[in-house]
Amino acid sequence: MTHSPEDMGFMQLALRQAQAAADAGEVPVGAVVVRAGQVIASAHNAPLASHDPTAHAEVNAMRAAAQALGNYRLDDCTLYVTLEPCAMCSGAALHARFKRVVFGATEPKTGAAGSVLNLFAHEQINHQTQVTGGVLAHECAALLQGFFEQRRAQQQLSKVPLREDALRTSDAAFSSLDVPIALSHFTADLLALDGLRLHWFDNRTSNTQAQASPHVYLHGLDDWSVQYAPQLQSAEPVIALDLPGFGLSDKPKKIATHRLAWHAQVLREFLASVEPAPSALHAPRVMAPLLANLQLPIHWVETPELSAALRDAPYPDRGHMAGPRALSTLLMAPVSTPPPKRS
Repeated sequence: MTHSPEDMGFMQLALRQAQAAADAGEVPVGAVVVRAGQVIASAHNAPLASHDPTAHAEVNAMRAAAQALGNYRLDDCTLYVTLEPCAMCSGAALHARFKRVVFGATEPKTGAAGSVLNLFAHEQINHQTQVTGGVLAHECAALLQGFFEQRRAQQQLSKVPLREDALRTSDAAFSSLDVPIALSHFTADLLALDGLRLHWFDNRTSNTQAQASPHVYLHGLDDWSVQYAPQLQSAEPVIALDLPGFGLSDKPKKIATHRLAWHAQVLREFLASVEPAPSALHAPRVMAPLLANLQLPIHWVETPELSAALRDAPYPDRGHMAGPRALSTLLMAPVSTPPPKRS
């Protein structure tokens, strides 16, 4: 079926909202409300962030549009949404008296515009809304598929057994902090890791970004990858890595494990695994001994000072701090911010 350029154009805007949802760790569904060719409101899924089970993209967009127009009746408007509406959203669209509802991908489990049931087909309802489906269906479905594939992969990696000689900071330690968990990635496949789980943030969430050579950022001695949150929020493709013993990576308990040569080998293997190959490495100058003989440009950076809560979150006790303590000694540089006293 051929769809109009207008419908495809507005669905592209809804896809941008869906990508914003994915970037925030929400299921990637986006919606826009249009009247007379003008976007009145746009929104994306936000049940997790808002702690609201009704905060679907469609409902959020409807609420914004009704506020903008000063009327809950949106009878001269069209709702564009990247995924077939559920029963709740379909009912809300009918109650708002939308002229049209246009969706992208079908939803075989909960779709209420034709897949599981079709609320819009009931002539007994006091308002009839025209429904068009399948607009940019492939693009909408691909975004959802990629999101859930990544989520399943991360869930599998979260089950990587913890080595007896290592510690792993609980996710609960970061739950109340501004940490971009949605950008987290893990691997235990590097040979040098020997079963440890390595963590990094990667902001290349869109298909376009995934094809770009990233800038890799490495932390210093008393911080971790979260210090590069501003870079991760930029349009530039960025990876921020946690070495073993730091941040969200597993933490060998013995200081003797944290040899410079081992950390350097982990870093080399990680960089070799990145696709496309990194364009540059950014790191504090204190980490220079780990970066010898790397075959890519190195840029020295001044790292911002983290808040005490963010700085200390990965290290709930002294046992978790073997990595920072060991590298501070080996690199002959004291930790710039003394660690807090541990109970």
